Order: sequence, then C-alpha cells, then structure tokens
Amino acid sequence: MNKSLAVQTKKLTKVFPGNEAVKNCNMNVERGTIYGLLGPNGAGKTTLFKIISGLLTPTMGNAQVLGKDIVSERDIILSKIGTIIETPIFYEHLSAAGNLGIHLAYMKKKPGDIDAVLSKVGLSNTGVQPVSKFSLGMRQRLAIARAIIHKPELLILDEPINGLDPMGIREMRDFFIALVKEQNMTLLISSHILMEIEHIADTIGIIKDGTIVREVSMAELKSESPSGLEDYFMDIMTGRKENENTI
Repeated sequence: MNKSLAVQTKKLTKVFPGNEAVKNCNMNVERGTIYGLLGPNGAGKTTLFKIISGLLTPTMGNAQVLGKDIVSERDIILSKIGTIIETPIFYEHLSAAGNLGIHLAYMKKKPGDIDAVLSKVGLSNTGVQPVSKFSLGMRQRLAIARAIIHKPELLILDEPINGLDPMGIREMRDFFIALVKEQNMTLLISSHILMEIEHIADTIGIIKDGTIVREVSMAELKSESPSGLEDYFMDIMTGRKENENTI
C-alpha cells in the first residue's frame, strides 16, 4: 500500500443474496485530506463505508486502512478510526458526557477532555440532560463528538449533517476543516448535500451501481466543470460525461 494513503481498496466486492452491493471498487484516499463520496441512494456508499470500518467482511478484493488489512488487522484499525454510519445509538438515560465516558472506556482510552469536545460540537450546555431529551440535531452533534473523542487518525462519516439546521451545518463544515488541518486527520465523508461537499472536499469519489466510476481532485473538477460539482455529478450520473470522453 502507498504510505501516503489512508484508505486504498482494490477490486473490492460485497455480495448479498440477490444483490452485488459493491463491485470491483477501487478507492484511494490521501492522508490528511477530505474525501467526499457521492452517489445516489442504493449506490453502495454505506456498504463501502461499513467494509472500510470493519463492520462487514468483503466477498472479494482488498481494503487497506491506515496501512493495515481490514480483515486480518481489524482490531488495530478499529482503535484508530472514528465513525458515524447509519443512525447512531446511545444510552438514552445518560447525559452526553456519560455516553462519551462509556465510549472512551470501551475503546480502552484514557478519559479525554470530554467537556472540550462537547464544547466544540455545540453541546457544552447540556449538563445532566439525558440523551432521550435531545433533538435530532443534538443527537447528530453527539455522534460527531463520540466519533472524535478518542482522536482517531481516520474519520468516516456517512451523512453526518442530517438533522442539523443551516447554522449547524456551517459550524460542522468549519469544524471538519479545522480537524483535518490541526490534527492531521483524514476525513472520508458522504452527503446528499452536494454544496457542502464542494465546500470542504479535496477529492471527490462518485459511486454508481456499486462501483467508483470517477475519482477526481476538486482542482481537476473545477477545470473540467467550471459550473461546479452539481453539474459534474449529474453529467456522470446521466452518462453525459462518458459520452463526451468518447467523442
């Protein structure tokens, strides 16, 4: 594996009964960058994230995460990544701080500065309020706090801004950029809000029918498509970009 890569997959495939969810998928995520994974519903984004996170075993192919094989060295990888995949589950009767404390204990990490992390995600004033009383946006902020509390090298976030209001989305956008710059973290993120990915990503991967059909830096994308990410994405989805390349 190229040491400059945080994630590298080769011919990665996951087959469920009657469904080949990921097909010969090749992905390259540079360390210390933000990689935005885009695709329509059912394209394979969540399945791919689950494989990279060690939650699913690939049927075929290979995935290297932080220089380790996700199958044979899964436990080592899990201690170095933070994730939000699908709906986060919490101890509903506990506070935000209580949930983070349990997570740190489970990860066998020293108690970190829980208050500082809660402040960074905008939950510093929740006190002893149980999570059962949290709004959807507050729960999503707590999920982000839990994903970063142990200072992972790689952060994998599947639709992390769901439930956030416009101010919250802006706050999290700036927060993610700062994490990567200040902690040399790598961020792999998906979102259906293309504009937000366009604001923060260094590289874009587009997945269609289980396969990454395009991987491009934002600089290259802007050169190819001056009108921006939305038009570029739609051209890929409709086949217009491929047709242009064959002319």
